[in-house]
Amino acid sequence: MAHSRTYGPAERAVHMTKSTQTLTLRYQAGMRLRLGARARPSAGGAGRLGSEAMELGLEVLDLARIHGEALLALMPLDGSAYARDKAIRQASGYFLEVLAPIERRRGAEAQSVAALRNSNESLRQRTSELSAANLRLKAEVVQRAAAERSLRESELQQAAMLDESRRMQARLRHLSHQVLSAQEEERKEISRELHDEIVQTLTGINIQLTSLKIESGASRKNFARHINHTQRLVEKSVDIVHQFARDLRPALLDDLGLIPALVAYVKGFTARSGVRVRLRLFSGVEKVSNEKRMVLYRVAQGALINVAQHARATNARVSISQEPGLVCMEIRDDGKSFDAKRLLNSPKFRRLGLLGMRERVEMVGGSFRVESKPGAGTAIIARIPFKNGRK
Repeated sequence: MAHSRTYGPAERAVHMTKSTQTLTLRYQAGMRLRLGARARPSAGGAGRLGSEAMELGLEVLDLARIHGEALLALMPLDGSAYARDKAIRQASGYFLEVLAPIERRRGAEAQSVAALRNSNESLRQRTSELSAANLRLKAEVVQRAAAERSLRESELQQAAMLDESRRMQARLRHLSHQVLSAQEEERKEISRELHDEIVQTLTGINIQLTSLKIESGASRKNFARHINHTQRLVEKSVDIVHQFARDLRPALLDDLGLIPALVAYVKGFTARSGVRVRLRLFSGVEKVSNEKRMVLYRVAQGALINVAQHARATNARVSISQEPGLVCMEIRDDGKSFDAKRLLNSPKFRRLGLLGMRERVEMVGGSFRVESKPGAGTAIIARIPFKNGRK
Protein backbone atom coordinates (compact mmCIF):
# COMPACT_ATOMS: atom_id res chain seq x y z
CA MET A 1 0.00 0.00 0.00
CA ALA A 2 1.47 3.33 -1.07
CA HIS A 3 1.88 6.11 1.46
CA SER A 4 2.41 9.79 0.66
CA ARG A 5 5.39 11.31 2.39
CA THR A 6 5.10 14.50 4.41
CA TYR A 7 8.07 16.91 4.07
CA GLY A 8 9.27 19.38 6.69
CA PRO A 9 10.05 23.02 5.75
CA ALA A 10 13.74 22.34 4.96
CA GLU A 11 12.99 19.15 3.09
CA ARG A 12 10.19 20.91 1.20
CA ALA A 13 12.63 23.64 0.03
CA VAL A 14 15.17 21.03 -1.13
CA HIS A 15 12.41 19.11 -2.90
CA MET A 16 11.17 22.27 -4.66
CA THR A 17 14.72 23.15 -5.79
CA LYS A 18 15.27 19.68 -7.22
CA SER A 19 11.90 19.77 -8.96
CA THR A 20 12.69 23.18 -10.46
CA GLN A 21 16.07 21.97 -11.64
CA THR A 22 14.45 18.96 -13.23
CA LEU A 23 11.83 21.21 -14.89
CA THR A 24 14.63 23.47 -16.17
CA LEU A 25 16.42 20.51 -17.79
CA ARG A 26 13.21 19.25 -19.34
CA TYR A 27 12.46 22.79 -20.59
CA GLN A 28 15.90 22.92 -22.28
CA ALA A 29 15.33 19.49 -23.78
CA GLY A 30 11.97 20.50 -25.11
CA MET A 31 13.33 23.75 -26.56
CA ARG A 32 16.24 21.81 -28.16
CA LEU A 33 13.73 19.60 -29.88
CA ARG A 34 11.77 22.63 -31.03
CA LEU A 35 14.83 24.39 -32.42
CA GLY A 36 16.04 21.27 -34.22
CA ALA A 37 12.70 20.23 -35.65
CA ARG A 38 11.99 20.98 -39.29
CA ALA A 39 8.24 20.82 -38.86
CA ARG A 40 6.18 22.38 -36.00
CA PRO A 41 5.70 19.69 -33.35
CA SER A 42 2.57 19.29 -31.20
CA ALA A 43 2.14 21.70 -28.32
CA GLY A 44 1.10 18.91 -25.99
CA GLY A 45 4.53 18.47 -24.44
CA ALA A 46 4.99 22.19 -23.84
CA GLY A 47 1.48 22.40 -22.33
CA ARG A 48 2.16 19.55 -19.91
CA LEU A 49 5.40 21.28 -18.91
CA GLY A 50 3.43 24.47 -18.17
CA SER A 51 0.90 22.50 -16.10
CA GLU A 52 3.71 20.97 -14.06
CA ALA A 53 5.18 24.44 -13.51
CA MET A 54 1.80 25.60 -12.12
CA GLU A 55 1.72 22.57 -9.81
CA LEU A 56 5.15 23.55 -8.53
CA GLY A 57 3.89 27.08 -7.89
CA LEU A 58 6.09 28.74 -10.51
CA GLU A 59 4.99 32.05 -11.96
CA VAL A 60 5.56 33.63 -15.36
CA LEU A 61 8.75 35.35 -14.18
CA ASP A 62 10.13 32.03 -13.04
CA LEU A 63 9.48 30.46 -16.46
CA ALA A 64 10.93 33.53 -18.18
CA ARG A 65 14.13 33.02 -16.21
CA ILE A 66 14.21 29.32 -17.17
CA HIS A 67 13.46 30.29 -20.78
CA GLY A 68 16.33 32.82 -20.81
CA GLU A 69 18.81 30.30 -19.41
CA ALA A 70 17.76 27.68 -21.98
CA LEU A 71 17.95 30.20 -24.83
CA LEU A 72 21.49 31.23 -23.87
CA ALA A 73 22.54 27.61 -23.66
CA LEU A 74 21.01 26.58 -26.97
CA MET A 75 21.52 29.72 -29.11
CA PRO A 76 23.99 28.95 -32.02
CA LEU A 77 26.93 31.35 -31.68
CA ASP A 78 28.51 30.71 -35.12
CA GLY A 79 25.32 30.83 -37.13
CA SER A 80 24.02 33.62 -39.30
CA ALA A 81 21.78 36.40 -38.09
CA TYR A 82 18.86 34.79 -39.89
CA ALA A 83 19.48 31.52 -38.07
CA ARG A 84 19.60 33.32 -34.73
CA ASP A 85 16.36 35.21 -35.43
CA LYS A 86 14.66 32.00 -36.45
CA ALA A 87 15.85 30.29 -33.29
CA ILE A 88 14.57 33.17 -31.17
CA ARG A 89 11.14 33.03 -32.88
CA GLN A 90 10.90 29.27 -32.41
CA ALA A 91 12.01 29.56 -28.79
CA SER A 92 9.43 32.30 -28.24
CA GLY A 93 6.71 30.07 -29.68
CA TYR A 94 7.75 27.29 -27.38
CA PHE A 95 7.69 29.69 -24.41
CA LEU A 96 4.17 30.82 -25.29
CA GLU A 97 2.99 27.20 -25.51
CA VAL A 98 4.46 26.52 -22.06
CA LEU A 99 2.66 29.63 -20.74
CA ALA A 100 -0.68 28.67 -22.33
CA PRO A 101 -1.99 26.67 -19.29
CA ILE A 102 -1.01 29.51 -16.96
CA GLU A 103 -2.76 32.08 -19.16
CA ARG A 104 -5.85 29.89 -19.34
CA ARG A 105 -5.84 29.58 -15.58
CA ARG A 106 -5.42 33.34 -15.24
CA GLY A 107 -8.29 33.91 -17.66
CA ALA A 108 -10.47 31.54 -15.67
CA GLU A 109 -9.42 33.22 -12.43
CA ALA A 110 -10.12 36.64 -13.96
CA GLN A 111 -13.56 35.45 -15.00
CA SER A 112 -14.13 34.03 -11.54
CA VAL A 113 -12.98 37.30 -9.97
CA ALA A 114 -15.24 39.26 -12.31
CA ALA A 115 -18.12 36.93 -11.53
CA LEU A 116 -17.35 37.24 -7.84
CA ARG A 117 -17.22 41.02 -8.12
CA ASN A 118 -20.53 41.01 -9.97
CA SER A 119 -21.96 38.73 -7.34
CA ASN A 120 -20.62 40.97 -4.56
CA GLU A 121 -22.01 44.04 -6.28
CA SER A 122 -25.38 42.35 -6.68
CA LEU A 123 -25.19 41.28 -3.06
CA ARG A 124 -24.33 44.83 -1.93
CA GLN A 125 -27.14 46.21 -4.05
CA ARG A 126 -29.54 43.63 -2.70
CA THR A 127 -28.34 44.33 0.84
CA SER A 128 -28.86 48.06 0.25
CA GLU A 129 -32.33 47.38 -1.13
CA LEU A 130 -33.13 45.14 1.85
CA SER A 131 -31.83 47.81 4.25
CA ALA A 132 -33.97 50.46 2.57
CA ALA A 133 -36.96 48.11 2.63
CA ASN A 134 -36.28 47.37 6.29
CA LEU A 135 -36.16 51.09 7.08
CA ARG A 136 -39.42 51.62 5.18
CA LEU A 137 -40.96 48.69 7.04
CA LYS A 138 -39.84 50.10 10.40
CA ALA A 139 -41.23 53.51 9.46
CA GLU A 140 -44.50 51.91 8.40
CA VAL A 141 -44.59 49.94 11.67
CA VAL A 142 -44.04 53.16 13.63
CA GLN A 143 -46.69 54.98 11.58
CA ARG A 144 -49.09 52.10 11.99
CA ALA A 145 -48.48 51.98 15.74
CA ALA A 146 -49.03 55.76 15.91
CA ALA A 147 -52.18 55.42 13.82
CA GLU A 148 -53.44 52.63 16.08
CA ARG A 149 -52.72 54.72 19.19
CA SER A 150 -54.46 57.71 17.61
CA LEU A 151 -57.38 55.48 16.66
CA ARG A 152 -57.63 54.09 20.20
CA GLU A 153 -57.43 57.59 21.66
CA SER A 154 -60.06 58.76 19.18
CA GLU A 155 -62.29 55.83 20.09
CA LEU A 156 -61.89 56.62 23.78
CA GLN A 157 -62.64 60.29 23.15
CA GLN A 158 -65.66 59.41 21.04
CA ALA A 159 -66.88 57.01 23.72
CA ALA A 160 -66.40 59.70 26.36
CA MET A 161 -68.17 62.26 24.15
CA LEU A 162 -70.98 59.78 23.53
CA ASP A 163 -71.37 59.18 27.26
CA GLU A 164 -71.30 62.91 27.92
CA SER A 165 -73.86 63.46 25.16
CA ARG A 166 -76.12 60.82 26.68
CA ARG A 167 -75.77 62.38 30.11
CA MET A 168 -76.53 65.82 28.67
CA GLN A 169 -79.55 64.44 26.83
CA ALA A 170 -80.81 62.82 30.02
CA ARG A 171 -80.13 66.02 31.90
CA LEU A 172 -81.94 68.05 29.22
CA ARG A 173 -84.93 65.72 29.29
CA HIS A 174 -84.99 65.90 33.07
CA LEU A 175 -84.67 69.68 32.99
CA SER A 176 -87.41 69.98 30.36
CA HIS A 177 -89.65 67.86 32.53
CA GLN A 178 -88.80 70.00 35.54
CA VAL A 179 -89.48 73.20 33.57
CA LEU A 180 -92.90 71.93 32.56
CA SER A 181 -93.61 70.82 36.11
CA ALA A 182 -92.48 74.19 37.44
CA GLN A 183 -94.64 76.01 34.96
CA GLU A 184 -97.63 73.97 36.06
CA GLU A 185 -96.80 74.60 39.72
CA GLU A 186 -96.41 78.29 39.05
CA ARG A 187 -99.72 78.43 37.20
CA LYS A 188 -101.38 76.52 40.03
CA GLU A 189 -99.87 78.91 42.56
CA ILE A 190 -101.01 81.96 40.60
CA SER A 191 -104.47 80.45 40.20
CA ARG A 192 -104.71 79.70 43.91
CA GLU A 193 -103.44 83.17 44.86
CA LEU A 194 -105.85 84.83 42.46
CA HIS A 195 -108.73 82.77 43.85
CA ASP A 196 -107.78 82.98 47.52
CA GLU A 197 -106.62 86.58 47.62
CA ILE A 198 -107.87 88.74 44.79
CA VAL A 199 -111.23 87.00 44.17
CA GLN A 200 -112.06 86.97 47.88
CA THR A 201 -110.96 90.60 48.20
CA LEU A 202 -113.04 91.61 45.21
CA THR A 203 -115.96 89.66 46.63
CA GLY A 204 -115.57 91.55 49.87
CA ILE A 205 -115.50 94.81 47.94
CA ASN A 206 -118.71 93.82 46.19
CA ILE A 207 -120.35 93.00 49.50
CA GLN A 208 -119.24 96.32 50.92
CA LEU A 209 -120.65 98.16 47.92
CA THR A 210 -123.96 96.35 48.38
CA SER A 211 -123.99 97.34 52.04
CA LEU A 212 -123.23 100.91 51.04
CA LYS A 213 -126.14 100.84 48.66
CA ILE A 214 -128.48 99.52 51.36
CA GLU A 215 -127.16 101.83 54.05
CA SER A 216 -126.89 104.90 51.87
CA GLY A 217 -129.65 106.43 53.91
CA ALA A 218 -128.05 105.55 57.23
CA SER A 219 -125.81 107.68 59.34
CA ARG A 220 -122.85 109.36 57.75
CA LYS A 221 -120.53 107.72 60.35
CA ASN A 222 -121.40 104.16 59.28
CA PHE A 223 -121.17 105.19 55.65
CA ALA A 224 -117.63 106.60 56.11
CA ARG A 225 -116.54 103.44 58.00
CA HIS A 226 -117.69 101.23 55.10
CA ILE A 227 -115.93 103.50 52.60
CA ASN A 228 -112.63 103.23 54.51
CA HIS A 229 -112.87 99.44 54.74
CA THR A 230 -113.62 99.19 51.04
CA GLN A 231 -110.59 101.35 50.23
CA ARG A 232 -108.35 99.08 52.29
CA LEU A 233 -109.64 96.06 50.40
CA VAL A 234 -108.90 97.80 47.10
CA GLU A 235 -105.39 98.75 48.28
CA LYS A 236 -104.75 95.14 49.33
CA SER A 237 -105.86 93.89 45.93
CA VAL A 238 -103.58 96.40 44.24
CA ASP A 239 -100.65 95.27 46.41
CA ILE A 240 -101.31 91.62 45.56
CA VAL A 241 -101.46 92.38 41.85
CA HIS A 242 -98.22 94.39 42.12
CA GLN A 243 -96.55 91.49 43.93
CA PHE A 244 -97.59 89.07 41.20
CA ALA A 245 -96.29 91.45 38.57
CA ARG A 246 -92.96 91.85 40.35
CA ASP A 247 -92.57 88.09 40.67
CA LEU A 248 -93.32 87.55 37.00
CA ARG A 249 -91.17 90.42 35.71
CA PRO A 250 -89.77 93.18 37.98
CA ALA A 251 -90.48 96.52 36.34
CA LEU A 252 -87.77 98.20 38.44
CA LEU A 253 -85.13 96.03 36.79
CA ASP A 254 -86.07 97.32 33.33
CA ASP A 255 -86.69 100.91 34.40
CA LEU A 256 -84.04 101.65 37.05
CA GLY A 257 -81.58 98.73 37.09
CA LEU A 258 -80.53 95.70 39.10
CA ILE A 259 -79.63 97.40 42.36
CA PRO A 260 -83.01 99.17 42.91
CA ALA A 261 -84.81 95.97 41.93
CA LEU A 262 -82.83 93.90 44.44
CA VAL A 263 -83.32 96.47 47.19
CA ALA A 264 -87.10 96.47 46.62
CA TYR A 265 -87.28 92.67 46.46
CA VAL A 266 -85.21 92.16 49.62
CA LYS A 267 -87.39 94.66 51.50
CA GLY A 268 -90.54 92.79 50.55
CA PHE A 269 -88.88 89.40 51.18
CA THR A 270 -87.88 90.39 54.71
CA ALA A 271 -91.38 91.67 55.43
CA ARG A 272 -92.97 88.41 54.21
CA SER A 273 -90.47 85.84 55.58
CA GLY A 274 -88.95 87.50 58.64
CA VAL A 275 -85.42 86.62 57.42
CA ARG A 276 -83.04 89.57 57.76
CA VAL A 277 -81.06 90.15 54.58
CA ARG A 278 -77.97 92.33 54.21
CA LEU A 279 -76.99 93.72 50.82
CA ARG A 280 -73.49 94.56 49.61
CA LEU A 281 -73.44 95.72 46.01
CA PHE A 282 -71.21 97.69 43.62
CA SER A 283 -72.56 100.09 41.01
CA GLY A 284 -70.48 98.64 38.15
CA VAL A 285 -72.84 95.70 37.91
CA GLU A 286 -75.26 97.94 36.00
CA LYS A 287 -72.80 97.88 33.06
CA VAL A 288 -73.57 94.29 32.16
CA SER A 289 -76.28 93.46 29.64
CA ASN A 290 -80.00 93.33 30.51
CA GLU A 291 -79.97 89.56 30.04
CA LYS A 292 -77.17 89.10 32.58
CA ARG A 293 -78.75 91.46 35.08
CA MET A 294 -81.95 89.42 34.81
CA VAL A 295 -79.93 86.24 35.48
CA LEU A 296 -78.41 87.77 38.62
CA TYR A 297 -81.84 88.91 39.80
CA ARG A 298 -83.37 85.44 39.26
CA VAL A 299 -80.47 83.75 41.07
CA ALA A 300 -80.90 86.05 44.06
CA GLN A 301 -84.68 85.57 43.97
CA GLY A 302 -84.44 81.76 43.72
CA ALA A 303 -81.80 81.52 46.43
CA LEU A 304 -83.78 83.64 48.89
CA ILE A 305 -86.96 81.64 48.18
CA ASN A 306 -85.02 78.47 49.07
CA VAL A 307 -83.76 80.16 52.25
CA ALA A 308 -87.33 81.01 53.27
CA GLN A 309 -88.79 77.59 52.38
CA HIS A 310 -86.05 75.11 53.34
CA ALA A 311 -83.10 76.62 55.23
CA ARG A 312 -84.81 77.64 58.48
CA ALA A 313 -82.40 80.57 58.54
CA THR A 314 -82.70 83.85 60.41
CA ASN A 315 -80.09 85.81 58.48
CA ALA A 316 -78.88 85.96 54.89
CA ARG A 317 -76.46 88.08 52.90
CA VAL A 318 -76.51 89.00 49.21
CA SER A 319 -73.25 90.43 47.86
CA ILE A 320 -72.19 91.37 44.33
CA SER A 321 -68.48 92.03 43.79
CA GLN A 322 -66.10 92.51 40.90
CA GLU A 323 -63.41 90.02 39.89
CA PRO A 324 -61.05 90.25 36.87
CA GLY A 325 -63.44 90.21 33.91
CA LEU A 326 -66.25 88.80 36.03
CA VAL A 327 -69.20 89.72 38.22
CA CYS A 328 -69.50 87.49 41.29
CA MET A 329 -72.76 87.09 43.22
CA GLU A 330 -72.88 85.25 46.57
CA ILE A 331 -76.00 84.45 48.60
CA ARG A 332 -75.19 83.03 52.07
CA ASP A 333 -77.46 82.00 54.92
CA ASP A 334 -77.07 80.64 58.47
CA GLY A 335 -79.61 77.86 58.05
CA LYS A 336 -79.31 74.07 57.85
CA SER A 337 -77.09 72.40 55.25
CA PHE A 338 -77.83 69.76 52.57
CA ASP A 339 -75.99 67.55 50.06
CA ALA A 340 -75.84 69.98 47.13
CA LYS A 341 -73.96 67.64 44.77
CA ARG A 342 -76.47 64.85 45.23
CA LEU A 343 -79.43 67.13 44.71
CA LEU A 344 -77.95 68.74 41.58
CA ASN A 345 -77.01 65.41 39.93
CA SER A 346 -79.81 63.15 41.13
CA PRO A 347 -82.38 62.31 38.41
CA LYS A 348 -85.00 62.04 41.19
CA PHE A 349 -84.45 65.63 42.31
CA ARG A 350 -87.84 67.28 42.07
CA ARG A 351 -87.02 70.90 42.87
CA LEU A 352 -86.16 73.07 39.91
CA GLY A 353 -84.67 75.96 41.94
CA LEU A 354 -80.97 75.03 41.91
CA LEU A 355 -81.11 73.49 38.43
CA GLY A 356 -82.87 76.53 37.04
CA MET A 357 -80.29 78.85 38.59
CA ARG A 358 -77.41 76.82 37.21
CA GLU A 359 -78.93 76.67 33.74
CA ARG A 360 -79.55 80.42 33.69
CA VAL A 361 -75.95 81.17 34.71
CA GLU A 362 -74.43 78.71 32.21
CA MET A 363 -76.61 80.14 29.41
CA VAL A 364 -74.71 83.44 29.66
CA GLY A 365 -71.28 81.77 29.84
CA GLY A 366 -70.95 81.80 33.62
CA SER A 367 -70.25 79.27 36.36
CA PHE A 368 -72.46 78.15 39.23
CA ARG A 369 -71.44 76.53 42.53
CA VAL A 370 -73.25 75.53 45.72
CA GLU A 371 -71.46 75.13 49.06
CA SER A 372 -73.30 73.68 52.05
CA LYS A 373 -71.65 72.53 55.29
CA PRO A 374 -73.15 71.58 58.64
CA GLY A 375 -72.96 74.52 60.99
CA ALA A 376 -71.92 76.91 58.20
CA GLY A 377 -75.16 77.21 56.29
CA THR A 378 -75.33 77.37 52.50
CA ALA A 379 -73.66 79.57 49.92
CA ILE A 380 -74.70 79.95 46.30
CA ILE A 381 -71.95 81.48 44.12
CA ALA A 382 -72.50 82.60 40.53
CA ARG A 383 -69.86 84.17 38.27
CA ILE A 384 -70.67 85.68 34.88
CA PRO A 385 -68.40 87.52 32.42
CA PHE A 386 -68.59 91.29 32.07
CA LYS A 387 -68.40 91.17 28.27
CA ASN A 388 -71.51 90.70 26.22
CA GLY A 389 -72.11 87.34 24.61
CA ARG A 390 -72.18 83.82 25.92
CA LYS A 391 -68.42 83.56 26.47
